[in-house]
Amino acid sequence: MRRATTAVLAAATVLVLSGCAGQASPPADAPVSSAAPSSTETALEGSITVFAAASLKATFTELADEFEAAHPGVTVELSFAGSSDLVTQITEGAPADVFASADEKNMAKLTDAGLVDVEAPVDFATNVLTIAVPPGNPGGVTAFADLADPGIATVVCAAQVPCGAAAATLETATGVTIPAVSEESSVTDVLGKVTSGEADAGLVYVTDVVAAGDAVEGIAIAEADEAVNTYPIAPVAGSQNPAVAEAFVALVTGSAGRDVLTAAGFGTP
Repeated sequence: MRRATTAVLAAATVLVLSGCAGQASPPADAPVSSAAPSSTETALEGSITVFAAASLKATFTELADEFEAAHPGVTVELSFAGSSDLVTQITEGAPADVFASADEKNMAKLTDAGLVDVEAPVDFATNVLTIAVPPGNPGGVTAFADLADPGIATVVCAAQVPCGAAAATLETATGVTIPAVSEESSVTDVLGKVTSGEADAGLVYVTDVVAAGDAVEGIAIAEADEAVNTYPIAPVAGSQNPAVAEAFVALVTGSAGRDVLTAAGFGTP
């Protein structure tokens, strides 16, 4: 059975990643079948570990389930965290076969390090920020500018995390400075502060509010298009199971992946 974790540390099981470039992933429009391979195809087998941005937890869990159902001999391990944290883990030797980032900047760190083929990353989704507030909106937040009020306890992502970088871009574009009460290492941590009642508001992605259901309310940001995050995915160089890694990338970037991502509120790059 596939296991999902929130972070994977290299520790005693560090694998030395090869400096060789990985193979490019299939085109985004490549057909992806949810059926098991025919007798004329080579059956996929073994396991892969997918490192993915925290905001992808619901969609990638669904896609991994679909992938395993289509390929009974395959196990997909999922590790979710802030993109910058995942990059640090990979560069320090953590065993990963696929990396999906919430921005292009963190993917570029791996291509620059030779840990991802420079031509391999494929943009597969976009996302924008929104304001999450507890049910009933006790802080009375109605717009992004309201978050400048120090009387409203607002939580954001740390600047090195894609959602934090997007928040900083919005602050610059709007001239609004947010006196955040805390900066978190992932967008799911921000959402957790809001759902637990520790914050009056949090800057999260639109998809996080959709996934949270009745646990939060969403306040649209009129200027959200000033900070659109584009999500790339690629196999990691030195993967012990490159065929399965590339097949998973093909699922995410193909029509089946787009359907799942669109239903969750992601945009198309």
